[in-house]
Amino acid sequence: MPPSRPPRPSTFRGGIDGVLLVAVLLVAVNLRAPLTALPPVVADVAADLHLTAAAAGLLTGIPVLCFAVATPAVAGLLGRSSLRTAIAVALVLVLAGTLLRSADVAALGAAGTFAGTVLLGLGITTANLAVPMIAQRDFPGHVATVTGLYTAAINVGTVATTALTAPLAGAVGWRWALASWSVLAVVALVWWLRAVPREARAAGPTTPDPGVGTAAGTAAGTAAGTPPGDDGGPVPLDVSAADSPDALAAAAAEGVTGTDPAAARERHVLATPFTWWLCAMFALQSSSFYALTAWLPLILEDLAGIPRSASGGAASLFQGFAIVGGLAVPLAARRWSMRTSFAAIAVLWLALPVGLLVAPDLWAVWASMAGVAQAANFVVIFTLVAQRFPTVRRGRQASATVQSVGYCFAAVAPTLAGALQTATGTWTTPVAVVLGALVVMTAIGLALTGSPRSRAR
Repeated sequence: MPPSRPPRPSTFRGGIDGVLLVAVLLVAVNLRAPLTALPPVVADVAADLHLTAAAAGLLTGIPVLCFAVATPAVAGLLGRSSLRTAIAVALVLVLAGTLLRSADVAALGAAGTFAGTVLLGLGITTANLAVPMIAQRDFPGHVATVTGLYTAAINVGTVATTALTAPLAGAVGWRWALASWSVLAVVALVWWLRAVPREARAAGPTTPDPGVGTAAGTAAGTAAGTPPGDDGGPVPLDVSAADSPDALAAAAAEGVTGTDPAAARERHVLATPFTWWLCAMFALQSSSFYALTAWLPLILEDLAGIPRSASGGAASLFQGFAIVGGLAVPLAARRWSMRTSFAAIAVLWLALPVGLLVAPDLWAVWASMAGVAQAANFVVIFTLVAQRFPTVRRGRQASATVQSVGYCFAAVAPTLAGALQTATGTWTTPVAVVLGALVVMTAIGLALTGSPRSRAR
């Protein structure tokens, strides 16, 4: 880019820059695809590397543990670095992790596979927090739309790798099948570096996120229709996407602000009960999601009688319909209250465990409904973060806390579900436990999605 070219945030306030939007979506495709590429070939990986079932399960659990452990550190680093550089580094880590995980290096053996998995987890954790901040900064008038597309793109990558990795492995082996998805990271990295200009140095070393939380950012954001936060800055979008918690934008679309700024400055987010209720809600949401993601093919085989050869494709409905959920919430937020939207989402979520226990023959209906809900609920949870903590600093702290706690529980949920099945000999008990978790989550969500005024008291 020519040095004289102004940064995009000041150039495209009035509309969506298609080149930059494509860059954001290409990054999003990489944020779950490398993880969901593994389950279809995990049996081949375990056999080739001589791993036990428990050790093979760690290859799925390690990235989730990275989300939990590394999120606070990454959130702190993002306050001191360029977002352009942070996302580029994240893509490099994803690329390196994908290749190392698949490499056939005799000296490394299984250790190389595990080391690559750690790199993947760190890269995805970084992008989980950084990309939504780009969406808020560079698309202030279209945050809800961009966030919905971003969430959908994450699930497009998930569906693609789930459906295509096994056929690729049958043709070229599991190593090349997993490594082939590194192409997505290469394409995203090249496009990102070309589409996103370097941040202007005039912003100064103490303002790493230009236009966010500054007087200039406030004026530009307000002019573009982005409501100001209680600190005078625009409502931040500082969340994880993924399991698609990337949608604080709905708050901006609704014009919702948080609590009294004086009270917000007095209390750290960790001293606010609302934060811990959000942690509980996200922990229950994520644990249910990862437990079902890990075992749904076998659950459908046991409870619905689906042949093993077809159970993986059947389970993909749960991931595929998440694309709809990511796009639906910003639209629903314009017509319904947050509580009404959440109530509808909760009904769809509960349909899967209830349906599998009561009417398993209709599994396709239940999986599709819950697929919509599991993505939509991430949007609701992190919209609540934006409503309660509208400043960039506090929003980042709250988001990091919610994700760290939630992913700690999510990381062990598949193992616990598998242990319950082993102990009882059926998947009915694990599904019933997921149902109980979602019922509790629903009760918490209905309380937290009340009116902003009642929550501010």
